[in-house]
Amino acid sequence: MSAELKEQNTSAAAKIFKALSDETRIKIAYSLYVGNELCVCDVAAVVNSSTATASHHLRLLKNLGLAKYRKEGKLVYYSLVDDHVKQLIHLVFEHQKELELND
Repeated sequence: MSAELKEQNTSAAAKIFKALSDETRIKIAYSLYVGNELCVCDVAAVVNSSTATASHHLRLLKNLGLAKYRKEGKLVYYSLVDDHVKQLIHLVFEHQKELELND
């Protein structure tokens, strides 16, 4: 067990969970999960923030490998990077629903 744990990059995994522990970023991640792809202005509207603030959070998610972007003219569209991230977001919210049902 100890050798297997050493092989895993627990520091990188902790950074992912730390990023998602921010309420604004988890809202953004969930919005990207549901909406598949959103421009920065749409993300800002969803989380009720400025486009600069939304862009900051999106950039952090991108830098951690959770989101990707594409440009279309002046607009920048973000989406979750792959199915692993989509499953992670899905599982978090499914687990939360189960916890609420069991209360």
